[in-house]
Amino acid sequence: QVELVESGGGAVQAGGSLRLACKVSGFTYSRVCIGWFRQVRGDEREGIGFLDTDGTKRYAPSIEKGRFTISKESDWMTLYLEMNNLKPEDSGTYYCAAQAAVCMGLMRAIQGHGVDPVDYWGQGTQVTVSS
Repeated sequence: QVELVESGGGAVQAGGSLRLACKVSGFTYSRVCIGWFRQVRGDEREGIGFLDTDGTKRYAPSIEKGRFTISKESDWMTLYLEMNNLKPEDSGTYYCAAQAAVCMGLMRAIQGHGVDPVDYWGQGTQVTVSS
């Protein structure tokens, strides 16, 4: 059974940093794509970026370069989202998501084409940035 569990959210002042983690388990496919999304104030979930087991890493065009960095453990069991220089508008719920075997749905979701095709989601972790 696939499971994604996020952690690391919390409250931080503007300008601060947080590192979110996503623990991944249950995948049996050799190819998996895992990505980060966020949902702010009830808006649609916005893609941040993803990693593919084939080595691809991409960020959403809307994400400010340099403030968000996705990385992983070598065994792919944990994915990270490092967030720097946080702003109040970064406040929201951050989700880890994954798709296996064929990653097109998650790739397109990261680019803003809708999240319905994404197969697996974590429960989310809350980030609050105060000014």
